This record gives sequence, structure tokens and C-alpha cells, in this order.
Amino acid sequence: MIQVYGVPMSRAFRPLWMLQELGLPHENVPTHFANGDNKKPEYLALNPNGHIPTLVDGDVVLWESIAINLYLAKRYHKSGLWPKSVADEGRVYQWSFWAITEVEEPLLTYLMHSVMLPKEQRDAAKVRDAQERLAKPLGVLEGALSGRQYLVGNGFGVADLNVASVLSWARMVRLDLSKWPGVDAWLTRCLDRPASKKASGRA
Repeated sequence: MIQVYGVPMSRAFRPLWMLQELGLPHENVPTHFANGDNKKPEYLALNPNGHIPTLVDGDVVLWESIAINLYLAKRYHKSGLWPKSVADEGRVYQWSFWAITEVEEPLLTYLMHSVMLPKEQRDAAKVRDAQERLAKPLGVLEGALSGRQYLVGNGFGVADLNVASVLSWARMVRLDLSKWPGVDAWLTRCLDRPASKKASGRA
């Protein structure tokens, strides 16, 4: 059975959501960074980086949440999730890498300094800076969604899942997305999917 090491409140949410969309039996092996599970020798034997998540699928061991999702979507193809053309495959990679390079870091900084860190360690200046830096990629995403419901093709797919799973942190911190109504509506559509709710424990 496929195993995902991590917890839903971490980046492990991303492959857990994908596995729910694909309808694949799997086990979520609780592995939490807060209590040092990710630094134990048995975990480091799977992922020497000591980060979460890690996927074990038979003989395949993978790190990095977005790489895991691309692997799962392509290997266990389900109509609509993986694109039909090479051009659209390129767009899937584009949006998946874009989410990590343009969105994740400022959004994580916003999350850490507004919610996660102890109050005495939070830096309001970093929150403001992160919010300012998020404006550009959110504007790019708003433009890409103009006149369409999803990022690639005519329906929900792996590109939407990868980008929305990164942006899901915006909901955790109640980030105001009113300046980007297309993004706000799209994110709601994605996160309201039954598979997303089940993966996050909201179902």
C-alpha cells in the first residue's frame, strides 16, 4: 500500500489530496516536524533531508510534495487530472514549479509570522513584506484565470491541485484575496472538492 509520511497540516496535505482524487488506497504515517519525527534515523533512511512529506510506493521512494503529485498523477492516470497533450504537460510543470518558486516562500513567511511562531518571535515587518511580495504572483494567477475556471484544459487537474494546495495556507491565515476575485473563487472551488476536504480532515 502507498504510504505518505507527514501530517495533513503540513505539505503532506498535497499528496494526501492527490491520493484522494485518484481514489488510491493509502496509509498516512504520522510524522510531525514539531516533535522531531522527521529527524529519527528510520525516517532519515527514507528522506535524508529530514523534510516532510515522503512517499513510499513499492520500491519507489520520493521526496518533495509537488514532485510526488506529478508522479502520482502520471502513473495512476485518471481522466482529467493528467493532461492529454505534451503542451499541456508543460503548462502543468510550469504552474507547479511557479507555485513553489513564486508563492510558497512569501506565503509561508506570512503564515509563520502571523500565526505559527510564538508571539514574541513574530515580526510584523516580515508579514507586511510577505503580503506585498504576494501581490505580484496573485496578479499573475488572476490574469491566467480570466475567462476560465481552471488553469490547464477544461477541468480541474493536477496543475490546479498543486497550486491550490500551496495557496491553501492563505485560508489558514485568512489572507484577504478580495483584490483577486478570480483567484478567490477558483481557490474555493478547488478546496471545496470532496477529496480536498477528506485529505485535510474537514469531511
